[in-house]
Amino acid sequence: MKKVVVLCAACGIGKSTMKDFIEKNNLLSEWICLDTDDVGLNWWDYAGTDHENKYQSDSFAKAVELSGDKDLFFVTCMNPLNYYRDVEAVPEVTSTYFIGIVCSDEQVTARLKARPAERQCGSDEFIKTQIDYNNWFKRNAGKFQLFIDNTNQTYEETAKLICDFVKKVCG
Repeated sequence: MKKVVVLCAACGIGKSTMKDFIEKNNLLSEWICLDTDDVGLNWWDYAGTDHENKYQSDSFAKAVELSGDKDLFFVTCMNPLNYYRDVEAVPEVTSTYFIGIVCSDEQVTARLKARPAERQCGSDEFIKTQIDYNNWFKRNAGKFQLFIDNTNQTYEETAKLICDFVKKVCG
């Protein structure tokens, strides 16, 4: 039986940075930490198709599979509503917890503009969609078991909040 903690946010908030920081510092050594980028599925194979929403389900199932017999810390843009609506149940998952994370619109803009051009994240149109999604998270903070605004926090402070939550709810 497997527990899953999902760290979710819009692009540019710091999800992958947190995952990498937690892994590098061995803060959740009993867990497998995976990002949607780690599961080997390509969003563009789903985008614009009649099965676009299946990307979330397939990514989640693959992450659970890759985590083996360990609990899973999963980093994704998927929010709890997408999870309950779109993701097919994976029998070995007994509990799922959601951590929402946001930052200021100015930080989202700066972080996305700083990414390499090949990531295709720097256009004003893309940045606007991510700011809108970031603001959805802010309006829906109560849908998460833990909600963090990392605007004025260090990596260490944010990672501590995340790891303390994981250890508290998942033992």
